[in-house]
Amino acid sequence: MKLQTQIPIQKEARNLIDYQSNLFLLGSCFSENIGRKLLDVKLQSLQNPFGILFHPKAIESLITKALNKKEYTEKDVFSLNERWHCFDAHSSLSNANKNELLKSLNAKIVETKKQLINTSHILITLGTSWVYRHIDSDVIVANCHKVPQKKFRKELLPVDEISEILNKIITLIHSKNTDAVVLFTVSPVRHLKDGFIENQQSKSHLIAAIHKTIVAHENCSYFPSYEIMMDELREYRFYKEDMIHPNKTAINYIWERFVNTWFTEQSKEIMKEVLEIQNGINHKAFHPDSEQHLRFLESLDLKIKRLKEKHPFIHFKSNK
Repeated sequence: MKLQTQIPIQKEARNLIDYQSNLFLLGSCFSENIGRKLLDVKLQSLQNPFGILFHPKAIESLITKALNKKEYTEKDVFSLNERWHCFDAHSSLSNANKNELLKSLNAKIVETKKQLINTSHILITLGTSWVYRHIDSDVIVANCHKVPQKKFRKELLPVDEISEILNKIITLIHSKNTDAVVLFTVSPVRHLKDGFIENQQSKSHLIAAIHKTIVAHENCSYFPSYEIMMDELREYRFYKEDMIHPNKTAINYIWERFVNTWFTEQSKEIMKEVLEIQNGINHKAFHPDSEQHLRFLESLDLKIKRLKEKHPFIHFKSNK
């Protein structure tokens, strides 16, 4: 008896991810979930230097400004509620000190450009088609920073406009990094503050635009995170208590589907080894001075040494 529908996902035949890959994650909060998984298995990756970016226009703006060496100045930031903010960045970058914020923004823009040029795979997670246009500047912002709503006009990006934005993103990336694999996915997090119907409309626009776009480009693909959540995990037991965000079980399940689709078999074996070592490091011994535990530590040190000889960028940090 089959009690679940499963989305068929064909394993990628080329450009697979391994421990030589350098990954760049941009987009909604779901990209942070995947980013943490990549960090757990010690893959080379960078995620959201400007913080969470929910919609495609914010991502296009960041990539454009990074590749054009944008320098942030006082005119790009503003003060509200005793903190300085930038409409291009998430509130996690906001700072009580204006100069510290500008210093951080300019360092992050340099870091973004460097990663775009050197990345092997860029994973872009789109969250919503709804955007907020700042009325005074007539610019779509990445984050409103709790500026009064009357200062913005809420808009739904149409499919054709999103497709144009995604085309520009791909073209910009490949203008500096022709071999980069651009992998799109749609966040399984539902934006119910927009409304139930409005959320579905928003996600539909994203999915339609992605599929319209990627057929025209080499090294572009789509991973169905949203569809897995909606169709394979269509029970509220896979959500957090807010009934909006996927819980740990759901994230682990989508991660496993992603790994099985995009990772080499050799990399999956190394991942297992990395997690075993980290579990060993985190293990708290009942008798830390016993001969048995000392032998365990020697064996663990040897495993770490052998792994680092093959992959020098891998570092382990004890939680003790």
